[in-house]
Amino acid sequence: MGKRQLSEEDIKARYITPAITNAGWDIKKQVRLEYAFTAGRIILRGNITARGKQKRADYVLFYKNNFPLAIVEAKDNNHAVGAGLQQAIDYAKALDIDYVYASNGDGFVEQNLITGEVSQLALAAFPSPEDLYKRYRIDKGISMAEEKVMLEPYYYIPNYKTPRYYQRVAINRTVDAVAKGRDRILVVSATGTGKTYMTFQIIYRLWKSGLKKKILFLADRNVLIDQTISGDFKPFGGKMTKVQNRNLDSSYEIYLALYQQLAGDDGEEAFLQFKPNFFDLIVIDECHRGSAKEESAWRKILDYFSSATHVGCTATPIETKEASSSTYFGEPIYEYSLKQGIDDGFLAPYKVIRIGLDRDLEGYRPEAGKVDKHGYEIEDREYNAKDFDRKLVIDDRTRVVASKITEFLKKTDRFSKTIVFCVDIEHAERMRQALINENKDLYAQNDRYIMRITGDNDIGKAQLENFIDEESTYPVIAITSKLMTTGVDAKMCKLIVLENNINSMTEFKQIIGRGTRLLEDYGKTYFSIMDFRNASRLFADPAFDGEPEVVIDLGPDDPVDDPGTEDETEYDSGQDAGNDGFKEDPAGYSTGDTPPFNDDGDDKPRKYYVGDVVVKVLSERIQYVDKDGKLITESL
Repeated sequence: MGKRQLSEEDIKARYITPAITNAGWDIKKQVRLEYAFTAGRIILRGNITARGKQKRADYVLFYKNNFPLAIVEAKDNNHAVGAGLQQAIDYAKALDIDYVYASNGDGFVEQNLITGEVSQLALAAFPSPEDLYKRYRIDKGISMAEEKVMLEPYYYIPNYKTPRYYQRVAINRTVDAVAKGRDRILVVSATGTGKTYMTFQIIYRLWKSGLKKKILFLADRNVLIDQTISGDFKPFGGKMTKVQNRNLDSSYEIYLALYQQLAGDDGEEAFLQFKPNFFDLIVIDECHRGSAKEESAWRKILDYFSSATHVGCTATPIETKEASSSTYFGEPIYEYSLKQGIDDGFLAPYKVIRIGLDRDLEGYRPEAGKVDKHGYEIEDREYNAKDFDRKLVIDDRTRVVASKITEFLKKTDRFSKTIVFCVDIEHAERMRQALINENKDLYAQNDRYIMRITGDNDIGKAQLENFIDEESTYPVIAITSKLMTTGVDAKMCKLIVLENNINSMTEFKQIIGRGTRLLEDYGKTYFSIMDFRNASRLFADPAFDGEPEVVIDLGPDDPVDDPGTEDETEYDSGQDAGNDGFKEDPAGYSTGDTPPFNDDGDDKPRKYYVGDVVVKVLSERIQYVDKDGKLITESL
């Protein structure tokens, strides 16, 4: 039988694999055959999901573990020698591999992606691991000192997780950049893609190599620090400490701290206890929240420790007049978007359920002289969706929203973990009460079925760990305003309800990120977004992922809000925040020095409360994103 009658698998077995192993590549330790590097997109049809095809490279050749040097794509002998080269290049770009080969069993075509050079090789001329690595060092201009750091192994023990392809690329690029002396680095990776694991491996390799000896991990929430210590950073053990009560012990090597703890007030900054050159490396988690702002408390700390290398990690880099991630850190060294994560099958796809309420779409104007429930005359003007629950409360609107949430859960699963995002704390409390009325049976069985988890509520905050624990049934419905927008690793969250006004792309993507984690063993393969405020219009904004994840056309009757209105306050700096680093608007609550009324000469209430206006659902549309990224309407 001639070569042209052989299948691709036969060509690989008889010609290509022997050529690679004869060149000195260890088939057991250095060669990965049929290397699958994506999980296969989850395709959603109704309530049924299926996996799409994985992306697979025929051969990936590793010089060391997690250090791939070459990719080989094979074709049968009816194809030209270089027929698989373009496919191999596409895979190589995703995998961050610089030497690309194609073969049909007659020989190899090689393309060096560093220099761009293309050459033809006989089967017997395939390069050995050492020869290819020497070329790599020359092509990349790697010094001996850089090589030591670059070859430092990842942390691994038996049964410990291994990095996904994009995690490995982000880790390797960051470590290599630090080894080359770069002092400001930005890594962008979508929520749910394992940024903390990546951060751990970056720190571990730089620390073990001896390049960085004293390291600070900065975050803005206690829950983030605690999750990190008990989770991905656990292998640091006795070398690691959490900064508490502003007491700094210089005997440790890895420090985890809330920036609020270190910043303090002027003249009492805890970080001043250390010399400016104490830390070699500072990693800033969720760095979009403050370090991008020149006047923020983060920057005070970073400027003091300016001799250290600063690595920023975020899912949502920020670019505004007031704050810029790229101005401080430079362009991202690596970006892995929400869209890419869903395409690769590592993140959950989602449905969007858009519900239009008559008062939201048509607006509401009180009759002349109308007073609210508390006897205050309502200011005569047109109120619309951005006013509701911030300036004017319609009781029936809250009831209708609660009933629609409950209706959805009854049709699907009443124990689906749900997060309801409200305008402020007072709105969250009213929504809690409305949801209890709609779910009296389950609330009577366990009063943790519905919990308000906001910054002012210690009882609710104490249940946050139970909410994110996939083994814990309760709480089921978490009602919040700002506290759970970021950093909360709620893998089992199946429903996100948007009942707040969102005009910030950063905040929107952080909120959507609460649902993107996959947990197939527990039956979570997708999640749903229930949108009462037309916030899903932001899916059509290309500012985050480049190409829009979802495109929604606004009809003539749909409201068009002006992005960036003064009603929507940013919360990046975290100034004046509590231990959890979040400022939440308590609205109608009187806390501390915040008066319940805005007293400008008249006894004018902060909000009007209306109990005699009926609200109805005008439209309901369920949409999902298909495998091509197109928005498909499932039902109207």
